[in-house]
Amino acid sequence: MRSPRGLAAIAGLALTFAVPAIPAAAAPAPPAATPPEALAARAADQAALSGADRLAKGAGEAFVRTGVTPGGGGLYYASYQRTYHGLPVVGGDAVVVADGAGNVRGTEAARTAPITVGTQAALKAEQATKIAAAKVSKVDKTEAPKLVVLAGDAPKLAYEVVVSGRDHGKPTHLHVFVDSVTGAVLDTRDDVREAGTGNSYYAGTVSIDTSGSGGSYSMTDPVHRGIACGREGGAIFTKSSNTWGNGSGTDLETACVDALYSVQTEWKMLGDWLGRNGIDGAGGGFRASVGLNDVNAYWDGSSTHFGHSQDNRRQATPMDVVGHEFGHAIFQTTPGGAGSGNENGGLNESTGDIFGALTEFYANNPVDTPDFSVGEGVNLVGNGPIRYMYNPSQEGDPNCYSASIPSTEVHAAAGPQNHWFYLLSQGSNASPASPTCNGSSVTGIGIQKAGKIFYNGLLKKTSSWNHKAARKATLEAAAALFPGSCTEFNATKAAWDAVSVTAVSGEPTCTGQPPAGNDYSLTLSPTSATVQPGQTATTTVTTRITSGNAQTVSLVATGLPAGAKATISPSSISSGGTATLTITTSATTPQGTSQVTVTGDGTDADHSAQFSLTVGTGTPPTGCAGLAEWDSAKAYAPNDVVGHNGHKWTSLWYSTGAEPGAPGSWAVWSDSGAC
Repeated sequence: MRSPRGLAAIAGLALTFAVPAIPAAAAPAPPAATPPEALAARAADQAALSGADRLAKGAGEAFVRTGVTPGGGGLYYASYQRTYHGLPVVGGDAVVVADGAGNVRGTEAARTAPITVGTQAALKAEQATKIAAAKVSKVDKTEAPKLVVLAGDAPKLAYEVVVSGRDHGKPTHLHVFVDSVTGAVLDTRDDVREAGTGNSYYAGTVSIDTSGSGGSYSMTDPVHRGIACGREGGAIFTKSSNTWGNGSGTDLETACVDALYSVQTEWKMLGDWLGRNGIDGAGGGFRASVGLNDVNAYWDGSSTHFGHSQDNRRQATPMDVVGHEFGHAIFQTTPGGAGSGNENGGLNESTGDIFGALTEFYANNPVDTPDFSVGEGVNLVGNGPIRYMYNPSQEGDPNCYSASIPSTEVHAAAGPQNHWFYLLSQGSNASPASPTCNGSSVTGIGIQKAGKIFYNGLLKKTSSWNHKAARKATLEAAAALFPGSCTEFNATKAAWDAVSVTAVSGEPTCTGQPPAGNDYSLTLSPTSATVQPGQTATTTVTTRITSGNAQTVSLVATGLPAGAKATISPSSISSGGTATLTITTSATTPQGTSQVTVTGDGTDADHSAQFSLTVGTGTPPTGCAGLAEWDSAKAYAPNDVVGHNGHKWTSLWYSTGAEPGAPGSWAVWSDSGAC
């Protein structure tokens, strides 16, 4: 029987030590202070050992820690694998949240009934392999079966057999759970998640991290461990020069430029915005392969694979698709793993879309401008974007949560959480407008804050993750990340209400009145600059106390164009002080306008301001008589015709801010000659 115990009984146990008295003359130097992460891990282990709250466990059960991930608000998230007489319990995982002082702040565990199964299998392992292999139409490989306990309403002893190959033409890396007594297939879980200086196809000329020197170079990232790109089924690309790709939509080396640029940008976004160390959270990443002979892109549990558009003119490697596939890797390497079931799978797909959008907004590339549609650049099957986060129903996916979501196909089931994230980030009355399910009006808090709340909620994920659990976890994250302010908490709650994910038992409340406590304003002067490639721009960052007392504010600039670097001096100030932002462009920085975001991370409040950086002449464009002049703020669709710099241009694809004639613009504009 499980016997829950309260958190109060274990909070702070990690800080209790018995120290013998030592004569002053013989006293050694005081020991070094225990790092906060170690204190948090020790407290979490004590909670797991004692079976506190949701960590209740029966006879023969134990929890084994598998990792500790730092989150925001000074919290750490320790993940655990449940075992039963030494066997792993699939679906019995748990998370303990602790702070750096050694106090347990919360627990979560995947749902399972008490486990009372035997541990000896009646079915032979080779029989289990045959049964599992029959679930895949073309088997390339089967891994050795291993005995596990499959948790749930009626736990069973089962063989877990991993079968790789293709099923009805689609790639699969299928975990098959075979009843160890009857041979029945109890469950299946597929690791494969599909996406329903380099010359990039989608982003213009970009900088990528590669290896080598002196005439021998490789598309292996020397900075970000595990990141590399090569041909599907083949080796990593190598060559004698460190200039990659020709900018063509059919060139595979160019596709790897896009893949590396995108995942390297995603890695930086994870660190700068969310505090995550690499794709896997432990300073590591995964290989990408291009040239998949399929109208598809997918994550297979250990690497990403990218095919091509249906008309075979473009590789499926735009930033939002690459960010999506590596987003599946993030979902799998946060607590709870990849999970199973359609509702969990929909949240997994949505996680990919959210990380794709976060990566686009962090990059703020003037050629591939950030948005909340998915896959518009590749036009995979000729129907435009795969999904619309601001209005999922535009592609036939549900905007609102309902009882049918657990039986909805996973890509469609991404709709409610995608819609929630857009509302939290941008609001219902942004451009484009986003209809709510309850007729409410939601005010957004910005994509960086929304990303922090989403990610810190994800760190409480278990294998039985669903929309209700995500609502509760993100509300808890908002309260922890933004203490003393209810603005972010209330927006998170309003966005969930607006997609019909209703209140959950035990969810937190917020009683503070924003703005509360100490606060400040943050402004820039000037707010824009125009430079030539290789030149620098400067602006003064000014903070002023608006309420309470001064607080420490750390400053960071994001959204820089490729090849540009930012320095802020000093990088940390007391509110009421000033700093200087210097942006240095390089000779390869592409022409165009970027919106650089300067964020102040204060002790009690965060604020940001925008700086418009134009690289190039900045001369107003001249059009052709009788044709509309190209407008950087207008959204264009295929076959639109404009005039710009004395030429007639025809749109090839959907774009906003992609200037005709700029580097990389041939991806979206065709030059029809002088006019």
